Amino acid sequence: MGTDLFQRGERLREKSRYREALSAYRSALKRYAQGKQKGEMLCCLLALGDTYRMVGDFQSAIDVYTEAVALSGQTRKRLMRADAMVGQGLATRALGNWKDALRLFSGAKTIYAEKHDRDGLAFALWAEGGAFRVRGDAKNAVRAFSRANRLFEALPDNGQRNAVGYCLCGLGGISRVSGLFDDSLNYYREANRVLSSQKDRFGVAYSHCGIGNALRMKGDHAAAMKHLRKAEAIYGSIGDVVSYSYTLWSMGMTSIMRGRLKKAAEYFKKATMLFRKTGDARGIIYCCLGLGEVLFLEGNVSAARRMIVRALDDADKKKFMIESCHAAALLNYIDSGKTDNSCYRRIGLRLRFSSFPYNIP
Repeated sequence: MGTDLFQRGERLREKSRYREALSAYRSALKRYAQGKQKGEMLCCLLALGDTYRMVGDFQSAIDVYTEAVALSGQTRKRLMRADAMVGQGLATRALGNWKDALRLFSGAKTIYAEKHDRDGLAFALWAEGGAFRVRGDAKNAVRAFSRANRLFEALPDNGQRNAVGYCLCGLGGISRVSGLFDDSLNYYREANRVLSSQKDRFGVAYSHCGIGNALRMKGDHAAAMKHLRKAEAIYGSIGDVVSYSYTLWSMGMTSIMRGRLKKAAEYFKKATMLFRKTGDARGIIYCCLGLGEVLFLEGNVSAARRMIVRALDDADKKKFMIESCHAAALLNYIDSGKTDNSCYRRIGLRLRFSSFPYNIP
């Protein structure tokens, strides 16, 4: 009966019915525990962790992945231990703790390399690329995403086309924040082609959001909003709170660039509420930056300054280098009326602002 429940959870997760899948997995886990079926319990814990991540419940994900790591030691399933470590790292990264995430990914990579598991190694590298991006280390992020992409491309029969699409999305994201907007758009468009061919709804939404952001950075705000709305609709339908929230933030920035300040504030406030719900410190910082710009453009300079100072303090505490640069650049403009791109140069980004509002990537 436990297996039937687990398979039900798998089918539901495949259909993006995550809440129902969680219920099925939890029921399956109880049955497996009653029968002391440790191998099956381990599979179920990994599935639970992955699904908790999809709905933005990162602490629950960390808890079950931690349990899976412990159980893997009892069952001597080293590869599943590595899988649990990557999952734990992804959830930890989502809460802004990139340093712990990198440590977990490094440990998982060691296991995958020992076991000659190229698929697992590629996945860990992809996850690592995202952690380097959160840290603000563009050079290492590109290196990790590119290596992961090469490994996935080299797998037999192209069995990981979805994964290739996600690597392209990763490269699109780091290209955008680096100031390479044409490269970003090309990566995301190729990702959209790959992920659409695989009928991967989450991936398609991810690529539409990326395309929208790249177009926003290139000044095509109407087209940007069309792609962002496509992403918003898919994320909303599958219940992905985290990605939905970042899409709302992107729609807020696009609204600023279109001069629609009231609408921008609405998007930022809604996104802030959701980021608080999921504990996403980085997302909250981005909303503070966006709201700070809105307040400044509305003439409320003192409130704008307070909002940006808060973002700068929080980014510095978390050691988010890119977000610290955004906040410092905005604060300098508020205080002096001048643009200063020196912070971006120091961390190796080609991002440059010349006029206000700042179109934060």
